[in-house]
Amino acid sequence: MIQHHGGLTPTQAREAALERYPYETDDTPFRGLAFHVEAWHWAMPAPHGNRYVVELPELTHPSPEYRAIE
Repeated sequence: MIQHHGGLTPTQAREAALERYPYETDDTPFRGLAFHVEAWHWAMPAPHGNRYVVELPELTHPSPEYRAIE
C-alpha cells in the first residue's frame, strides 16, 4: 500500500518499509511490539510526512483497498 498511496516504486517501498520498521528475527525480545497501531499509520509518514493526517485527511483511515487485503 505504501507503493500505491506513496507513489513509490517496489524497490523504494521495500527500502522505506525496512527503514521505518526493520526486520525482527523470531527470537527478538518483544518482537512486533511497535505494531499496537495499524501498519497503515506506520507506513503513511514515510511518503507523506508526520503531518499526513492534517495535510491529507483522506489518508486518516485506511483505504478500502487496504482493508480488502488485511
